[in-house]
Amino acid sequence: MPARGGSGAKGPGRAAGTLVCAVVAALGLAGCGPSPGSGAAPASPPAGAAPGAVRLPPRAAGFDYQIGGPYPPPAGVRIVSRDRSASPAPGLYNVCYVNAFQAQPGERASWPADLLLRDAHGEVVVDEDWNEPLLDIRTPARRKRVAERVNRWIDECAAKGFDAVEPDNYDSYTRSRHLLTADDATAFITLLARHAHDRHLAIGQKNTAELAGARKRTGLDFAVAEECAEYDECGTYAKAFGDRVLVVEYSASGLRKAVARYGGRLSIVRRDRPVSAPGSDGYVREAP
Repeated sequence: MPARGGSGAKGPGRAAGTLVCAVVAALGLAGCGPSPGSGAAPASPPAGAAPGAVRLPPRAAGFDYQIGGPYPPPAGVRIVSRDRSASPAPGLYNVCYVNAFQAQPGERASWPADLLLRDAHGEVVVDEDWNEPLLDIRTPARRKRVAERVNRWIDECAAKGFDAVEPDNYDSYTRSRHLLTADDATAFITLLARHAHDRHLAIGQKNTAELAGARKRTGLDFAVAEECAEYDECGTYAKAFGDRVLVVEYSASGLRKAVARYGGRLSIVRRDRPVSAPGSDGYVREAP
C-alpha cells in the first residue's frame, strides 16, 4: 500500500488554497474563477445516472494536481484537481477534492463526537501521518449521518461548476486498527457516488487499488492514483476504469515508470508531495 503522498496537503493545503486563490484573483489571473464549462467531451454516464448527466474525464489528457492551492494551469492541461475551497479552472475538466473518510485537523471540533471513530477505550482513532481523526462509518445510521455532511461539500462542488469529485481516504479502514472494514468503506462511498451522480458530478476512486474491482457496484467512474507506477498498481486501475486514471507521481523514477508503461493511455503528472503552488519552496511539476 503506497503512502498517501500529496494528499497530506489537504491539511495545510486548505488554508493555502484559499490564500493562493485570493492572490490569483487579486492579480487578475485565470484559474480561480467559476468555470463556464468543461473542455472534455461528454461520455457515457455510469449506471443509475440520467443520460448525459455525468461528464467523465478524458483519457490520456494533460493533468495538473492542485489540491495544495490553485494557480493558472500550465499549457496543455485539460484536467485539474483542486480542493473544495477553490474554484474551478475555466474551460477545463475540474475535479473537486474532499476529505470524506477523515476529519481535517482544524475541523475536528465541528464533527459530532459520536461520529469520530473510537477504540474500545473510548479514544479517538487518528491517522497519525496527518493528525486526522477517522470517521465512524461502521453502521448504516452513522454512514448516513457522515454522508449528509460530506454531501453538503459535494453540493458546493457542483454549485461552483466542478465536473467531478474526488473523495479522499477511501483506504482509511486500513488505518482503523481493524475497527472498520472494506465493506464499510464501499458501502459509504456508494452513498457518496449516488449523491454525486444526482448532482451531475462524476466521482473518482482515490487510491485503494485493492477495491478497484468493486467500482461498478459502488458507482465510481474514474481513479486518482498516487504513486501507482512506483508501486506497480497503475495496471489495476487502468483495467478497472478503462484507462480513465489520473496518475500523480512524486519522484522522477515514478514519472519515468508511468510514462514508459502508460504514456499515451493515462493522464500523468509529477508533483511535489506538499502539492504546492509555483513560487513555493520545493515546487515541482513535470508532465510527459
